Amino acid sequence: MNFNSKCVGLILLLFFLKPAIANSQDESTDIIEKILDMISRDPSDNQDYSNIAERLNFYKKNPIDLNAATSEQLKELVFLSPIQIKEILDHRVKSGFFIDVLELQSIGSLDSESASLLLNFVRVGLPSQLQDLTVKKLLQKAEHDLILRVGQVLEGQAGFTVSTNAEEANYQGSALRVLTRYRYNYSNTLAASINMEKDAGEQFFNKIYKRGFDFYSGNISFRGSGLLKKIVVGDYALQFGQGLAMWSGSGFGKGAGISTIAKQDFGLKPYSSVNESMFLRGASGTFNYRKISFTPFMSRKKIDASLTEQGEEVSSLNISGLHRTKSEIENKERLSSTIYGANIQFNSKNLNIGLTTYQTQFSLPFSIGKSLYEQYDFRGSSLTNMGIHYDYNFKNTYFFGETAHSLTSGYALINGIMSSLSPRVSLVLLHRQYAKNYHSFFNQSVAEASNAVNESGFYSALALKFDSKWDLFTYSDFFRFPWLKFRVDGPSSGYEILAQMNYRMNKKLKLSGRFKQQVREENPEDFNLGSGLETVDKQNYRFEISYSINDRFSLRNRAEIVRYQKGSAKYELGFLNYQDIIYKPLSSKLSGNMRFGIFDTESFNSRIYAYENDVLYSYSVPAYQGRGIRFYVNGRYTLVRGFDIWLRYSLTSYYGQQTVGSGDDLINGNKRSDLRLQIRYQF
Repeated sequence: MNFNSKCVGLILLLFFLKPAIANSQDESTDIIEKILDMISRDPSDNQDYSNIAERLNFYKKNPIDLNAATSEQLKELVFLSPIQIKEILDHRVKSGFFIDVLELQSIGSLDSESASLLLNFVRVGLPSQLQDLTVKKLLQKAEHDLILRVGQVLEGQAGFTVSTNAEEANYQGSALRVLTRYRYNYSNTLAASINMEKDAGEQFFNKIYKRGFDFYSGNISFRGSGLLKKIVVGDYALQFGQGLAMWSGSGFGKGAGISTIAKQDFGLKPYSSVNESMFLRGASGTFNYRKISFTPFMSRKKIDASLTEQGEEVSSLNISGLHRTKSEIENKERLSSTIYGANIQFNSKNLNIGLTTYQTQFSLPFSIGKSLYEQYDFRGSSLTNMGIHYDYNFKNTYFFGETAHSLTSGYALINGIMSSLSPRVSLVLLHRQYAKNYHSFFNQSVAEASNAVNESGFYSALALKFDSKWDLFTYSDFFRFPWLKFRVDGPSSGYEILAQMNYRMNKKLKLSGRFKQQVREENPEDFNLGSGLETVDKQNYRFEISYSINDRFSLRNRAEIVRYQKGSAKYELGFLNYQDIIYKPLSSKLSGNMRFGIFDTESFNSRIYAYENDVLYSYSVPAYQGRGIRFYVNGRYTLVRGFDIWLRYSLTSYYGQQTVGSGDDLINGNKRSDLRLQIRYQF
């Protein structure tokens, strides 16, 4: 890498910057970002975090009563492991009701980091709001949350104009992004949700496109405590077992912690994200009778799809949710899907066993892929899935697993064990075996590939708490792909290892170091039959320091290096260093954060992803690629109680480039900037 002396000097200045400005309240300034960073394997995994962030924000504002908390509510906090949830509930049974939240410190499996996070979302003795329920209360005592968000890339992009003739542009709509969302909530029991979104380049209320927003989503939901436990009408998600047979919405796997390896199924939940593909549309309910729960579901919706030249078969599904060009608009909602099925579960104190079965029917059959690696892909117009899942608690050990089958084709299975060996040591072991002809369109189990198919592997993780200051998390995952994959014309294998050490010097200063290595096999660049596969080795080295200066300002600095090598070719390097300044006084109408970063990567292969602070419920995870600097500032101002305004501006400037991006997103020049405005009204 060829950083000049000025850049090196600026990097050193950023890294050791300790401005004497004026201790943010512990970690509350970016608590949700910390949780998302902990549970996700890689920021580039394209997960939609908005629904998780929305739920965490809800419980931050409406803390869970520890004396009335259910296992399902605690699962929604996502950073707690099954063993921790069991011990919290067992503590209430053995020791009586919680008197103070600080009693959480006496729970053996709850380490200081998890306890610190949990204190943000729980309290003791919340009064019930369900007594004497009336229509007047439903209208006057409920919470209403309305958000309007607009944003746009400020530079002109090729897709919006062709020379000077905008009518010939590939993108049929304007560059403006628009989101409107409304939430109604009464005591976390009765809720309603509406989402309306238009992406950049999509049409919006014009003569041809009269429907207004490109995407609409909504639902009404109810949570009860009797025979009817839950019901959702509209858009919803289903999450059962370990994600092999049915798991829609967000799902996580390998992360920088053990809490997400054993999936904690929520069953039925209302869908509140703007992701346009991973949900069901129709109605579903969960009914409880003693230790048995029963969840029937029905869904019918239209899906974006590309068809073969004859238009009689599906060649591929389009899951991006983008409808900007004529071809994208043509493929919009070309395929109808009907899904119906049910889940039945036996739930006891320590043992849960469930059976899920459902059928998916499409209006058109799927075609046979032309490539050799596609020969075992799904074909036809109907698919039946079945899955049996279990989890069992025995003292400080948690067993879990699922076996799934797509009828007339393959099987998939996963089994694991999570054990709290002592208050300072936790262990996870997991084995998985997914057939090359296993099919499921709602498949989000732990996997190295994008879904659980054509893979076998063994994962092990160890979490060590040395003392109140030092802790270590490490995992290794060895995997094989018995059949071919895209750009891998032969059986292949690989492994992934991660080690992260955290040091908390005091309440103000925390240091973290991480090493991650991913090794896999791919076709060589000059591939031909008989040439074999090449090893791809990617290594990440990261160091981060977080420092609270006072009750207003805190700092965070990260330096990360990526080393990428394929076969015997020369290795490539990528480098990123950024400085965050976070301003959040205890009682002020104004809060915000900013970042200044420098990056230098040799190619797309050595790019680096990093989370960025954004407006509420929006999370940016850009790829730092090329050579340049990136800056953003994100602020929130409270005009009056319940009325907030967010404004975010970001700018990336590249060194030595004449253009930014490619294709329809191409910008003439070396800069790309983005402006985002959000208004939130709570009443």
